[in-house]
Amino acid sequence: MWSHNQWQSSLYGSGCKNSERLARYAQVFSTVEGNTTFYATPASTTVKKWHDATPDDFRFTFKLPSTITHQQQLQHCDQLIADFFHVMAPLEHKVGLWKIQLPAQFGPHSLPALDAFLRRLPKHFPIGVEVRHAAFFAKGEEEKALNQLLITHNANRIIMDSRPVFSAPPLTEAVIDAHQKKPKVPVHAIATSDSPMVRFIGHPEDLSNDPFFANWLCRLPKWIKDGKTPYLFIHTPDNNHAPELATRLYTLLQQKCSQQQINLPDVQLPAAETDPQIDLL
Repeated sequence: MWSHNQWQSSLYGSGCKNSERLARYAQVFSTVEGNTTFYATPASTTVKKWHDATPDDFRFTFKLPSTITHQQQLQHCDQLIADFFHVMAPLEHKVGLWKIQLPAQFGPHSLPALDAFLRRLPKHFPIGVEVRHAAFFAKGEEEKALNQLLITHNANRIIMDSRPVFSAPPLTEAVIDAHQKKPKVPVHAIATSDSPMVRFIGHPEDLSNDPFFANWLCRLPKWIKDGKTPYLFIHTPDNNHAPELATRLYTLLQQKCSQQQINLPDVQLPAAETDPQIDLL
């Protein structure tokens, strides 16, 4: 997501129009999750605007439409696939991962459908697959079969780290909503291809995230040294302060990588805008 009203002061700045938000976002961050495609295929004019608003080295990670992943569950959807990729073609060279987010009922019995679906996709497409069925987190034969299938197709397993948000007591509306909607699954930090993706669902209290992020301060540099290009997305329960948390955790990662002679580019939010009539909130 990039169009979030609560980011007006932290990321966009006053006077930034809705149509300018993606361009402003891309001045700070190098990648974004495109969630809108999950709900509907955008218009061709919209795709062109997204292309024009971002530099060539910016990377989108677009979810495949829910009609393909949830309604059809990857079956009998060749025309839907063709139509979606036709519309998205102008952004193909800016896509870091095409995300296949599967519903919780998509279990081991559905692996043949996933295998057939991945075989139909262009081989050069970077793919990420997010599963939610409990069997795929049990470290048994079903999970081994999934991981081997992804490795065979050079597809990345998307890693959901929801430990921080589920460690927060459900005392606010945002946390309660996150507990109801976010999957509570074990964290299996496995790279099945060259672009592992981590979705870190943060705790609402900033510093409470650090013990959970410590694992990624070890894993992410290792992946980079192994020649991989990991994607890291930082969320918070309502995402209101996600940019601040993302930049702070990224700074910790940058410092850790520097110790290992890995140079990461700087990421910095614009200077905070203050109201001269308000000294403290």
